[in-house]
Amino acid sequence: MKLISFVVPCYNSQDYMKHCIDSLLIGGDEVEILVVDDGSKDDTAKIADEYERDYPGIVKAIHKENGGHGDAINSGLAAATGLYFKCVDSDDWVDADAYRQVISKLKELLHGDTMLDMMVCNFVYEKKGAIHKKVMTYRFALPANELITWDQVGTFRKGQYLLMHSVIYRTKLLVDCGLELPKHTFYCDNIFVFQPLPYVKTIYYLNVKFYRYFIGRDDQSVNEKVMIGRVDQQIRVNKIMIDYLAGRVIPNKKLRNYMISYLDIMMTVSSIMLIRADNEEALEKKEELWRYLAEKDMILFMKIRYGLLGRAMNLPGRSGRKLSVAGYKLAHWFVGFN
Repeated sequence: MKLISFVVPCYNSQDYMKHCIDSLLIGGDEVEILVVDDGSKDDTAKIADEYERDYPGIVKAIHKENGGHGDAINSGLAAATGLYFKCVDSDDWVDADAYRQVISKLKELLHGDTMLDMMVCNFVYEKKGAIHKKVMTYRFALPANELITWDQVGTFRKGQYLLMHSVIYRTKLLVDCGLELPKHTFYCDNIFVFQPLPYVKTIYYLNVKFYRYFIGRDDQSVNEKVMIGRVDQQIRVNKIMIDYLAGRVIPNKKLRNYMISYLDIMMTVSSIMLIRADNEEALEKKEELWRYLAEKDMILFMKIRYGLLGRAMNLPGRSGRKLSVAGYKLAHWFVGFN
């Protein structure tokens, strides 16, 4: 069995996928790299096949009809043989030194008495043109270099949350929780770091800058104009997350608070994109989304709607919406997330 299965979802990725795959090859025989060609129309499939030929037993090319980013991850998960599972997008890469530390620590933990469910590492926003790179760390929220449970988790600050870039899951855990991401839907990586959490019993935070998250292409899904154009997909993901959490009994208070906070952030992102769309149809969709949350779970609705972010996203009138946008722009400047 391989130590880690990396899935690399690719759609028309010929111009940058080699950098990504090359960064993963450092893992050698300890890893498998599942390059999923999601119905590309360029040379992505050819490049994937070349890597499989040149690195037998390490790289596997998977070819499928186009189903979107989430469906490519589904295909990678179905084919994975590694004990652990990580997704690396085809325009991103991993840091070599941190990668070696990840492999070393995972191997070390295998010899312990307790199975690790989720490893968390830092990631770097490799924003195009930025001189200073924003680093997402989990200091204060997670004790470093300890195998912990949710009881030992600290408080996550607003803006400090787990993304797909930061997590490595135990593969069987993803299978056991029934993870299946929706087809033809962007932003389903939020489901990937949300749905498995109640199944996670043990966590290890390795305080290294492992994942390099490239950001800044005009066609990227996190580009603001693209997000506004795809806001219906954002709403779909948001509602799937509401459905998952609404009415669910999560005994551990710290885990439940974190999941509520994450849903709070998702409601904020959906709301601000609908406000930024600046038309009556979008504003009605915003109101409908908040009604959806209220109908599914009134207690959950009250916690989010009347929290700091919920209030900020529902200020009355055009002047209120301008204040909401101003707050969003400030967060955008501070974090540099798209």
